[in-house]
Amino acid sequence: MPDDVDPLRAACSGLSWSGLSDLASIALVGNAPGIEAAAADAADSVVRFNNAPGFGGRTGSRVTHLALVNRGGQMREWVADPGFLDRPVVRQAQAFLLPFPMLPAAHNLPEPICFTREALAMLRPLGKPVHVLPEALHDEARRALGARTEGRPNPSTGFLVALALLLGRPAGSPAVEAYGFGFAGWPGHPWAAERAWFAEAGAAGRLRLHPPSTDARP
Repeated sequence: MPDDVDPLRAACSGLSWSGLSDLASIALVGNAPGIEAAAADAADSVVRFNNAPGFGGRTGSRVTHLALVNRGGQMREWVADPGFLDRPVVRQAQAFLLPFPMLPAAHNLPEPICFTREALAMLRPLGKPVHVLPEALHDEARRALGARTEGRPNPSTGFLVALALLLGRPAGSPAVEAYGFGFAGWPGHPWAAERAWFAEAGAAGRLRLHPPSTDARP
């Protein structure tokens, strides 16, 4: 790779967002209630997360990329579920994103936390692309969030995918439309710092955050 090429941005640019051009519209759909389903479905590419609650109904019915957390108990449950590949959101996705790089087997003991190998084996029969986000992206995420919080931040899957998207799209591309981001959930994520980053990306014209409706029902 030439010395003047940023390897992180090159890796993120290599993500196949359904072969869309830089002018394609992208909807990033989180799992908070109150999503503008019709607006999200109208995008060229629709990125969803994990169990995608409300998919096929109140949160919309299109998905091109599905991000699946590949560390922790959630993926452990999925690989043990014989019906996982038959879920509508999994069947309809054109590609999958695994946000964490694969841990070496020797580092995944005594209690496994990384299920990347199992996830790749589970998804292989679908014959669809699976992208594993690089460790360099995590370093960049911690750097970006570290300026907005104390300690070593643990970025959420939504933040990692949003960062990868913005790094992979050149300046001048349409803003990524973000729906269903409530910045709440597992207390280990720096939600206030992530909200601040989204706001700055919005001010720069790279991302447009659509807050969940306050009167939404779960």
